Amino acid sequence: MKAASLDLREVLEFQPNGGILRFAGERAVILDAVAMGLLRKQLIETIGLSGARSVLTRFGYAHGWRTAEAMKDAFPWDNEREWKIAGGRLHRLQGLVLFEPIATLPDDPNRFAEAVWHESYEAEQHLLHVGKADSPVCWTLTGFASGYLSYCNQTAIYCIEERCVAQGHATCLMIGRKRENWGEIAHEVASYYEQDCLNASLQSVATQLKQIEQKLRGTIPVKTSVDDPAARHGIVANSAPLRRVVMQAARVAQVDSTVLVTGESGVGKEVIAKLIHAESGRTTGPFVAVNCGAVPENLLESELFGHVRGSFTGATRDRIGLFEAANRGTLFLDEVGELPGHLQVKLLRTLQEREVRRVGENRVRPIDVRVVAATNRDLAAEVEEGRFRQDLYYRLRVVELTVPPLRERRDDILPLSRLFLATSSAKLKSQAKSFSVDAIRILHAYDWPGNVRELENVIEHAAIFATNTQVVPDDFPDSVRHGIAPTIAPITPRALEDVERDHILGVLRLNGGNRTKTADVLQIGIATLFRKLKTYSEMGFPVD
Repeated sequence: MKAASLDLREVLEFQPNGGILRFAGERAVILDAVAMGLLRKQLIETIGLSGARSVLTRFGYAHGWRTAEAMKDAFPWDNEREWKIAGGRLHRLQGLVLFEPIATLPDDPNRFAEAVWHESYEAEQHLLHVGKADSPVCWTLTGFASGYLSYCNQTAIYCIEERCVAQGHATCLMIGRKRENWGEIAHEVASYYEQDCLNASLQSVATQLKQIEQKLRGTIPVKTSVDDPAARHGIVANSAPLRRVVMQAARVAQVDSTVLVTGESGVGKEVIAKLIHAESGRTTGPFVAVNCGAVPENLLESELFGHVRGSFTGATRDRIGLFEAANRGTLFLDEVGELPGHLQVKLLRTLQEREVRRVGENRVRPIDVRVVAATNRDLAAEVEEGRFRQDLYYRLRVVELTVPPLRERRDDILPLSRLFLATSSAKLKSQAKSFSVDAIRILHAYDWPGNVRELENVIEHAAIFATNTQVVPDDFPDSVRHGIAPTIAPITPRALEDVERDHILGVLRLNGGNRTKTADVLQIGIATLFRKLKTYSEMGFPVD
């Protein structure tokens, strides 16, 4: 029998009504790819990239070794070589990756095995749950190949990726060599396959889990509703304005329309974009984000649309762009207002035709991508000034969601602060666990011009300087403690009654809602204060 003749109907044994599944005669289970992606994310967040790679590589190695062992006598192979090369075919049958072998030179020890991989489940899940990678990430797949080849050849053969779809390449490239033929990097490559490495990683996992368990002993479980998209995705949305945006985002997620998310810098526009992706039918596809203002203009076109080898100086190989990397998923274009004019034209065409043309290439490639764009600019004004194309503006603004600034959703300040404090204290090993009453008053009184991003940084600052388990006012930066917001833009003239209203409500918040104390501070009668607060309440301003 030849490896190419392997058929899933013959390799997989199962009862239609359920029960034990067997693959090549050995018991097997079916695992959901997204669940494996979530496990990967948790491992990376718990023990870091290197630790996660060690665990997953060793898992793949054991899988490959056991599979080769089971396959040896499971079928009447034409010869031993057919059994040895069946590993790639099994990758396809198990739904892991599409395998395309590269012919090797028998007399070249540095080319024991090479293959191009297409549709890697592992690269797909890494992009979905972790994002674009700086180095190859198909760790279980390379581990499987190593284990299979090592058992078949009865010698240590270690495989790594030279390129990976998760990095932005069009395909993954796997290279396998005998341990002694890896040269100067032999120790580095072998470190992910050695038993000692796995033991060290597992010991690290055990230590981390013990620390987490100790931290969780004093926490109170929070009840969440499956009908609440904010709760489902861990978004703090206690305030009515933000809850309204979250519900709108969950609704628009059900269709494939382009969405423009607007709001001041730091309000959490990317959080809304991720919610749209997670609530949509594209949730199993990748979520790819790019800050259009952070990428140099001369590289942005290649970053978005890709390029072919030789298209410009330094283009030594073909490279897919982010539109292609996000295929069947969502592409988040942050700070889209920063796009230069010639790229606005190309983006418009891409959205209209649903196809991309790489830099230096004549052919077009179809894409299936949902675009969510975000900006803190007034794009309507940019259109009026001629700096942003009107047709692109309307193409992006099929649905517009405006995320309110933090000062307009003060019910979110304390829950966010508590969340950031728990995170910062764990990271910094700080003893701070809560806020004093005076610290809470300061948090509520400050206007937060930098929004959620500024709040997170301020809470980290407080965690650093806290000297006991409770954050007090002295732990905050002077600007926050004294309510002095940095000047970001020229002061806009306002009506006197608006200034008076904001001042009265601010003093009321500072005094924890105590109206008698507020009237004393403002030096007005209590009846006057009650009358004004009743008016503000009828106008829709929170006065409690």
